[in-house]
Amino acid sequence: MAPEPTAEPRVQNVQLRGLPKVSLHDHLDGGLRPATIIELAEGTEIGLPASEPEPLGIWFAEQADSGSLVEYLKTFEITVGVMQTREALTRVAREYVEDLAADGVVYGEVRWAPEQHLDGGLSLEEAVEAVQAGIEQGEDAAEDAGRSIRVSQILSAMRQGDRVREIAELAVAFRQDGVVAFDIAGPEDGFPPSAHRAAFDYLAGEFLPVTVHAGEAAGVGSIRSALLDARALRLGHGLAIARDLDVVSREGEEVLVEFGDMARWVRDREIPLELAPSSNMQTGAAAHWGDQIEDHPFDLLYQLGFCVTVNTDNRLMSRTSLTRELAILSTAFGYELDDIEQFQLNAAAATFLPVEQREELIDLITEGFARKGRRR
Repeated sequence: MAPEPTAEPRVQNVQLRGLPKVSLHDHLDGGLRPATIIELAEGTEIGLPASEPEPLGIWFAEQADSGSLVEYLKTFEITVGVMQTREALTRVAREYVEDLAADGVVYGEVRWAPEQHLDGGLSLEEAVEAVQAGIEQGEDAAEDAGRSIRVSQILSAMRQGDRVREIAELAVAFRQDGVVAFDIAGPEDGFPPSAHRAAFDYLAGEFLPVTVHAGEAAGVGSIRSALLDARALRLGHGLAIARDLDVVSREGEEVLVEFGDMARWVRDREIPLELAPSSNMQTGAAAHWGDQIEDHPFDLLYQLGFCVTVNTDNRLMSRTSLTRELAILSTAFGYELDDIEQFQLNAAAATFLPVEQREELIDLITEGFARKGRRR
């Protein structure tokens, strides 16, 4: 696990929490409040390892800190289990938005897999509608609290399952009702995007954007498939792209690097990397480079000009927030306010919003950092 930052992290004496932020990679079923899990589990057959919020939150973080994506994913059996009704989905989505707004997020894209939430009798369409209702309630609640936030849905299909095309069609059907993109999630190794080429061909024909979990638990081949077979416009995690770099020499702070063809393509085309530092350490995704946050290839990729973005992945499992992830990186690599701003600008430009709205978001971030940065 990464070291804990201070309660109110600062960079150059500016509170990070108050800065406008953009969240691109954050799972709905990985962001529940422990207290909500306990309440939703009442009256069900779901057994919880703790009956109080604090120890339950600790249990999730400890279980997730396994060094294995497969083991990490097992913690979702509980969170998905309590999200099987319209009321539960709406509540979780509402609280999700409220929690992001409280952390200074002004725009977020929440990803989740509708096919995992049908045990209570909901249809796929009803599940998407329930989440959208919660999102809108959360946006209204944030507005009433003096915060402005907008959240869009990314529908994920489970890559090991047989409903990928069906979820792709669902995403297209709801593209005017809150859904902005499609994703595949689940165990990456052994389930490449190429196995679902027909679904991705369909999405390309419908011009619906795609982001793919790739380069987290599998190597550069997974990224290659995401780019070629899925036409991914963003890479979910994607840190394995650093394996296509050959560090030729190091002299002090000077590093000479040779690019592989794919790494150069990703860098030169500015394909955004949805990096999640704490999660990457927990799942072993960064183990190739070391076991400390300072070993994470985030800084190498940033210094080489890749379009890096900072994300939480699963706030419950990592006991984290976007503010905390930024603080961890700032401590590890000595980032200053300009760097933090650049990460948010990268994320704003990478959103699946129309270009006019992306430009408005960029202006909002620039103005917010200028205003907050003067209050030192």
